Amino acid sequence: MHKQISRAFLICTLFLSSLCLAGDSGGQSTPGVPASSSNTTSAAQPTTMKVTAYTLSPELYKKAHDRGRILFRLALISFAYGLLVLWIILHWKLGAKYRDWAQRSSARRFLQALIFSPLLVITIAVLTLPLDIYSETVEKRFGLSVQKWGSWIADWVKVQVIELVIFTILIWLLYVVIHRSPRRWWFYFWLVSLPILVFVFFISPWVIAPLFNKFEPLQQKNPELTAALEQMVRRAGEDIPPQRIFWMGAGEKTTALNAYVTGIGASKRIVVWDTTIAKMSTPQIVFVAGHEMGHYVLHHVFWGILFFAVLLLILFYIGYRLIGWVLSRWGEGWGIRGVDDWASLPALLILLTIFMFLANPVANAFSRHQEHQADQYGLEVTHGLNPDSGQVGAQAFQILGEVDLGDPDPNPVDVFLFYTHPSIPERIQFSLSYDPWAHGGTGEFVK
Repeated sequence: MHKQISRAFLICTLFLSSLCLAGDSGGQSTPGVPASSSNTTSAAQPTTMKVTAYTLSPELYKKAHDRGRILFRLALISFAYGLLVLWIILHWKLGAKYRDWAQRSSARRFLQALIFSPLLVITIAVLTLPLDIYSETVEKRFGLSVQKWGSWIADWVKVQVIELVIFTILIWLLYVVIHRSPRRWWFYFWLVSLPILVFVFFISPWVIAPLFNKFEPLQQKNPELTAALEQMVRRAGEDIPPQRIFWMGAGEKTTALNAYVTGIGASKRIVVWDTTIAKMSTPQIVFVAGHEMGHYVLHHVFWGILFFAVLLLILFYIGYRLIGWVLSRWGEGWGIRGVDDWASLPALLILLTIFMFLANPVANAFSRHQEHQADQYGLEVTHGLNPDSGQVGAQAFQILGEVDLGDPDPNPVDVFLFYTHPSIPERIQFSLSYDPWAHGGTGEFVK
């Protein structure tokens, strides 16, 4: 799904909803909707041969590298296309027309929001739909997605409904605070929107994710694997009941391998996809779960929320500083009466989209740091449980790269701008080289 526009408002939810193992590049996935990956016979059975580096067959190498280049170009096009959509809305004065319809229908601002917001959100969704369809077509062309178009359309509609509800509330609140505090709306909107975003993240595992995939306690699906994971949990010194470890049925839509930690407080859980269970051995899955345990133990969800809360505050402030200048120069031509006019929202979204794109390197570097820490934790917590934790970790990443078509030679600019995880070659190299126990030492996180 195209995320440049919505990410400005929902960055916390979109980013933190899946602190996952996957190492591919590309856009952010919608909460609950898995990113598709390749279907390769080379990883149909768990890899047990010794891994010394990330290696692919010539055919698979070309396929993975070609896909990486296409995703890189698609990410850049998505950014430019998102700006074009917002400019079209401003140029055609659609925001002004929707505002007029809303104000003629009611004098109450909340009822105006119920009219204006859905019209604008649906317009953006329809205009960006061709890019969504193209993205899914690319995945199918590479043999990456197994989801039928009917199911894909149903998921797309669900996403629009979810975003429609969230955005309508946020847009209404935004213009309430702009109207009441023209000078400090950026701060007050941040204060009122952040709890909403955290609440969405909190309920996502219970309310949103089940709309797209089936979840069951892993203990019911695979008691033996659950027992192995419980041993790892005890090794970590944590008290995470089996009820917090879930099996997810992803195979109907994708052959991707993945696992992730999501939720906060009572909704926090570890999720392992059925495809991962089918294509990895028990030690490899224990390492994958150890990686996810790292997110859990190292409080990555909390630090992620804090990091992106500060980032949102900065973005809103920059938007406040520049929106007045933008409207004074072009607002009259767009039919916008002022900052507190509903029709000013597309202009504000253009600013936030640009700033979010410019902040991508910082945000993704933070994400890659957390993922690297989780990799390290996975190696440490499985040391002594797996015969060779480094080799098992390297095997897990080799399978992940083969199945998910991890680019063996990614463009450095792509990594800088869009990679939320270290590349597969980097993760395998780290797994094979990290050995603090060789000379009698201990791990950093697990003593």
